[in-house]
Amino acid sequence: MEYSSVQLNDLSDKILIYILKNLSNIDVLYSLIGVNKRLNKIVCDSFFTNRLTLLKSSLNYCVLPLSDRILDRFCLQILPKIHDKIKWLDLESFSMERILLATNYPNLYGLGLYNIQEEKAIYLFNNESLFTCMFKNQVLSLVISINANGSLNSTENVYTRIFMRIITTFRYLQFLNFCPPSAWYQELSFGISSPNVSSSTLLELHVCLNHFTDCLYLLDGCFNELRILHVNINFISSSNLTIDNQKKLPNLRSFSLCCNKDTNVYDELIVPLLHRMSHLEELDLSLIISGKKTFVDGNDLKTNIINNMPFLNKFTFNIRSFSHFYNQINIPSNEDIQHTFNDYKDNQIISCVDYFPKRNSSQCHIYSYPYKLKHYDNITNNFPGGIFKCVREVSLFDERSFEHEFFLRIAESFPLMKKLTLINMKPQINKFYEQSKKNDNQRLSMGIKYSHLMDLNLIKIDEDYLEQFLFDTKMSLPNGIFLQTDYQLLKNVTHNFTRNETRNNCAKLKVIFFINKSEFPEHLKDYFPCAIIL
Repeated sequence: MEYSSVQLNDLSDKILIYILKNLSNIDVLYSLIGVNKRLNKIVCDSFFTNRLTLLKSSLNYCVLPLSDRILDRFCLQILPKIHDKIKWLDLESFSMERILLATNYPNLYGLGLYNIQEEKAIYLFNNESLFTCMFKNQVLSLVISINANGSLNSTENVYTRIFMRIITTFRYLQFLNFCPPSAWYQELSFGISSPNVSSSTLLELHVCLNHFTDCLYLLDGCFNELRILHVNINFISSSNLTIDNQKKLPNLRSFSLCCNKDTNVYDELIVPLLHRMSHLEELDLSLIISGKKTFVDGNDLKTNIINNMPFLNKFTFNIRSFSHFYNQINIPSNEDIQHTFNDYKDNQIISCVDYFPKRNSSQCHIYSYPYKLKHYDNITNNFPGGIFKCVREVSLFDERSFEHEFFLRIAESFPLMKKLTLINMKPQINKFYEQSKKNDNQRLSMGIKYSHLMDLNLIKIDEDYLEQFLFDTKMSLPNGIFLQTDYQLLKNVTHNFTRNETRNNCAKLKVIFFINKSEFPEHLKDYFPCAIIL
């Protein structure tokens, strides 16, 4: 510590601050506060003290407490020294109370509470709890993720109860995120009546909802001052309930609607809701739409949405529409769809059109680029390419075969992909081993690397694709893969678990989940030395 401080003291304040800003605030405070007066002055700057994240998080959203040694130093020395400078704290369940009781926080206005147990969440927002007494008039912004440990009966609708307690407890709350990305979906469901709470201060709300009716309830006078609303809805479907979907929402300026299940009530429910938001300035839609005679394209978006929002200046979307009304002759081409976006000036719009004769179905995928979702679904051979560094989960589907070149494009487009699901029953045309023996295509003989892949679903496939992933000359898999596949397919591809070409990648598997098989021969362990077989 002393040696490092001497080296730091040789630097000017400007250079030193520049270096420290590239480190985490926790590391800076833990390492340098108390070393000398000059460093104290620098690290106690508002940049390093305004917001503290006193937890550890991993890439898979696992939240853990800091070590006891670090917590001791913060609670006993650091937090009491900078308590009046702290405006936001991000905390996890196990160390939360200790940190909050370590000192007083007169200027704290924001809290992020992560991995909170259900029972603790109910206790925290009880009117008689110490937490509520300390912060109910102080907290303006709250982010909370709840660990659904299953200890409470799901019929109690725990999330909805906690949500309503938060609204009634924090009387000056302006920002609430009840479904941060690190949380399991915390779906709210209000049943057959609107929530018996309201707020005249809440300006921004992020929630996951069970049904479209729950969204209508939220917009039925409970939160009239809302400016920003982001909702992730599990089901968008018709309901027997009669709820007003006509009343204007003049205060709403930004709206985001996401649903990962298909809906056939786009025109019936979603478009009327958007017509209530005539003063929107920002809109984001992520939808899967079925049941329409025509695809949702640029003309549809202009007619149903854009022309009704004169103040709209930012419109992003990811919309996949399915139709059984097109056949191979009358289906619009990709160029036809792109033409409907010719006068969209501010966005690069990507489209992809597919027809599946066996299903007698067609799909059109349109999205604004750059793509911002963490999943990209139902990729076909018509995939237009691009770089998608935000995507972690990918699914592939087609009625035409996927060749080796296609998997190379997928690797290039999704460099950080962790989960891959493949559905394709059509055998490959160009058998890789035949082509590589002829050596008439250098690029074909290149091995593909999916460097970050952790979860591989190869259940509904032709065995050519299992060979594609397990042949070490075709694919280089990372260690620790979780593979789901059919036992007989794997047995065939590995020549009854003896084939040398598949041995290297099979040795990298961490877990194998077989369908259609419950008992396994002993020699399987030799071929999969690192795998747990289920």
